[in-house]
Amino acid sequence: MDIQLTQVTPPKIHTNIQSVILTDETFAKRRRNFLKKMKKHQIDTAIIYADREHGANFEYFTGFIPRFEEACLVLHDNGECYLLLGNENLKLVNKSRIKAEAIHIPYFSLPNQPMINEKGFAQYFKEANISPDSRIGLIGWKLFTSTVYENSDLFDIPYYFVDEVKKYVAKQGKVMNFSPALLSPIDGIRTVNNANEVAHYEYGASLAGIGLYQALQNIEIGKSEKEIAALLAMDGQPNTVTTITATGDRFTNAIIYPRDKEIQFQDNFTLTVGYKGGLSSRVGYIVEEPGQLPNEQKDYIERLAKPYFTAYATWLETIKIGLIGKEMYTRIENTFPKKDYGWWLNPGHFTGDEEWLSSPFTEDSSAVVKSGQLFQVDIIPSVHGYAGASCEEPIAIADDALRSELKNSYPEVWNRMQTRRKYIKEVLNINIADEVLPLSDTVAFYTPLLLNKTLAFNKKH
Repeated sequence: MDIQLTQVTPPKIHTNIQSVILTDETFAKRRRNFLKKMKKHQIDTAIIYADREHGANFEYFTGFIPRFEEACLVLHDNGECYLLLGNENLKLVNKSRIKAEAIHIPYFSLPNQPMINEKGFAQYFKEANISPDSRIGLIGWKLFTSTVYENSDLFDIPYYFVDEVKKYVAKQGKVMNFSPALLSPIDGIRTVNNANEVAHYEYGASLAGIGLYQALQNIEIGKSEKEIAALLAMDGQPNTVTTITATGDRFTNAIIYPRDKEIQFQDNFTLTVGYKGGLSSRVGYIVEEPGQLPNEQKDYIERLAKPYFTAYATWLETIKIGLIGKEMYTRIENTFPKKDYGWWLNPGHFTGDEEWLSSPFTEDSSAVVKSGQLFQVDIIPSVHGYAGASCEEPIAIADDALRSELKNSYPEVWNRMQTRRKYIKEVLNINIADEVLPLSDTVAFYTPLLLNKTLAFNKKH
């Protein structure tokens, strides 16, 4: 693949993006699909834990996270539901998108709040109709893939709660990690989205791209990291990752947030923002042309940035329905060998309510790319002595039927996707498949020399 760094027309940046609300039918379908999984794996009761940082699996069914508290959704195989809630989230039970009965558990509240209704957990479990002889599937937030442990025996839920569940079913029942039902790259139900969900997540992905583009256009010598970071805050929406604007040395004084540090000529610079549906990230240098790069990194474009974008474009031209995960892994390894470029994480992963659900792109993966899946194009190189390279962005995969539904039901979303496709194909010359739908305006727009706002990579005709 012949990649060049040249002046290009910037992508169209959309404005006034409207949220798409998830429908009752979407939530009903999620519930139905999950009950089928429970029956298939002979799970009598699923218990889905949540806190503010790890609430996506809970939110998938309820529509909300427990904000500053903890919570659990109890879902029985007959469809009966209970919400175990702390003091300040009890009020949300009537707002839940899955109909459920509330059980007040003060242990889930903040420290030193009133412990009204305090009981032993066994009593709460009885109130939630959990039988001591149940096969219970516990779900936290993480899909374990250990080769040392039995993954169904690992739990990423607070010990006090897991311990109480295990004691409750100690003699008759069984407790297992049931996260694969939601997150498995092979058949996890959260990895496939309908048209309503794709349109819903496109909103957040769009925000990330808009914010990133604004920030890129405003990078100037003398501005502070905080000034640039302020441009990444969009519509008051929650971020899925810590926002990054870092110039020069990162993490000084263990600070991982934007600082008052001012941008200097020849600094390396990192920029990242994520919202529900996608993340946008860039890495480059504060210079206008290659001759201004620091002496030790004069070959940065040829040594790292250009090979990285070659791999990135290869990824975009490779992704398609039916692709097996290990095939993508091998393609990127052949194009961008990890021994030369230092990447060691997955070359891409699922995204959605959280930035990283799981990934089908491993060396031995048999997972198949399906219509309705959302991906981050995420390859992270690390070459000693150089700034990194990044053009991380989100895309969706949609077959003919899903594309037709998006076009008919969400025409504004569809038109944005088509504008982005046209830009990638006709300006950047990257030949993406029909099923690839860019979720952000800035997919594949990469200007590694950050003072030159239109000097970007593209593929030669």
